[in-house]
Amino acid sequence: MPSSKVDFTRKDSLAVITLNRPEARNALSPDMVADLGKAIADCRRPEIRAVMITGTGGAFCAGADVKDFVENLEDEGPEGLSKRLRQLAGDLHQDIIVGIRRLGKPVLAAVNGVAAGAGFSLALCCDLRVASADSRFIMAYAGIGCTADGGSTYMLPRLVGLSRAMEIYMASQPIGAEYARELGLVNQVCPAENFDRHSLEMAARLAQGPTMAYGRVKALFDNSWAASLEQQLDAETDAISNVVFTGDFQEGIRAFTQKRIPWFQGR
Repeated sequence: MPSSKVDFTRKDSLAVITLNRPEARNALSPDMVADLGKAIADCRRPEIRAVMITGTGGAFCAGADVKDFVENLEDEGPEGLSKRLRQLAGDLHQDIIVGIRRLGKPVLAAVNGVAAGAGFSLALCCDLRVASADSRFIMAYAGIGCTADGGSTYMLPRLVGLSRAMEIYMASQPIGAEYARELGLVNQVCPAENFDRHSLEMAARLAQGPTMAYGRVKALFDNSWAASLEQQLDAETDAISNVVFTGDFQEGIRAFTQKRIPWFQGR
């Protein structure tokens, strides 16, 4: 189970994963990456129907811990640091980014403060993003002469377009919450004083939805980038014919004809 730097709690069918290293603005150490990957893997359990990822203190996640990079460079030289970065990026990508994208349920990033570097990438790979009004987003990589990782070179241009994505990377300047919403980086912005309650309520509503349908549409969206129109239509046909066998679909159409609110159970 995750360490004290990554908290994992359950609220009925909602899993809440909290980055808990406020003294470093929740910067990702190798141990935190491993623990976050374990927490995401734990969310595969069928009783968990939605996931919320957030941070403690005034930050969502400040990215990787650059202080460690400096120490590694001085102790081991460029070759040693290169090996460490390859391992760190590999774990981040496989266990966290791919883990979230393959999770067959909605994942909400509740961005409570700064999301920088890999923290920005972490937010981008989630299905939905809600931000506190005082949150900030910054790619940060160019500021240290670094290339981007965490799937941001894949997700960012798909959200804002290629030219805007390049601008965001090269400028390496903070983007406020409202402008982030205008760009399409976040879905909602909430006043800071109501943020915790609002984000939790949003995540809880997702956990009460038709989980299997959410997961299958998530996969359809992700796979659409590499599919032709005909292939995507075939995938949609397979999905809609198979969803008939889920209890949520059967409940949904009965509730619709009976003019009542459906009671989805995630199966």
